[in-house]
Amino acid sequence: MTDLVLALDFGGTKIAAALVDPEGSIVRSSRVPTPSSDPWEAVVALVSSVAGDAPIAGVGIGSAGPLDTVAGTVSPINVPSWQAFPLRSSMASLFPGVPVELAGDGVCMALGEHRRGAGRGSTHMVGLVVSTGVGGGLVLDGRPFGGRTGNAGHIGHIVVEPDGDPCTCGGRGCAETIAGGPRMVAWARRVGWRGPDDADAALLAAAALSGEEIPLEAFERAGQAVGMAIAGAAAVCDLDLAVIGGGVAQAGELLFEPVRRTLKAYAGLSYLAGLEVRAAELGGEAGLVGAAALVR
Repeated sequence: MTDLVLALDFGGTKIAAALVDPEGSIVRSSRVPTPSSDPWEAVVALVSSVAGDAPIAGVGIGSAGPLDTVAGTVSPINVPSWQAFPLRSSMASLFPGVPVELAGDGVCMALGEHRRGAGRGSTHMVGLVVSTGVGGGLVLDGRPFGGRTGNAGHIGHIVVEPDGDPCTCGGRGCAETIAGGPRMVAWARRVGWRGPDDADAALLAAAALSGEEIPLEAFERAGQAVGMAIAGAAAVCDLDLAVIGGGVAQAGELLFEPVRRTLKAYAGLSYLAGLEVRAAELGGEAGLVGAAALVR
């Protein structure tokens, strides 16, 4: 095949790569943990092993941010050694003569779900990854929207609690400070939950499902924060759909029920009457499918 696209999904904890066919199906893929030091060598080894001898029609890159799609550089918060790293040109040097496109990982997740997942049929949607943090990306008028520098869609940094906790972005009270998995566990401990020392969002969800009051309240707070953020983004961008994935979203209705209830209270404008919330369908493949779609 000569129409395969090499997709790269670069994040602070893992690096994934795949060959993707024109229908958005993954032909071959692999992933490795992100090294604590300069990860470029790991990227080269990974994409070389995935690409093999296959002819590549293009390269699509989704990366944690912030990033600058004009300059082609990335500065992931959790990768201190990569500040203004020229990822697009570096990848282009490995695969000369083919188009190389770069977007934020949230945009790629949203685009992947739009093309092959829960976002099919939507024209104006936001995709969210509620996990360690709260990431997001926009598909507007059926196309990925990165804004002026490629960073549009950071829904996790909509302020939902003006006097809330400090956020890694430098602000306060962002949705991420309430709905990010580690933040949920930290809040639960702060108000008296006595979970295991290694507790994460999954253990918190298990405790909530067993009826423990504080874990239930942690998910209530998270759902409210995510719902308020979606309501704000929907009002600004005239959205018809929010697709939510990520580790915290695996808790299902523990998160989705308060999200939907909050939207009923906060998304009151008439043009938001049909706004839907759906669970993501593609899991970890969404970013790769979306990255490949940047080239199509």
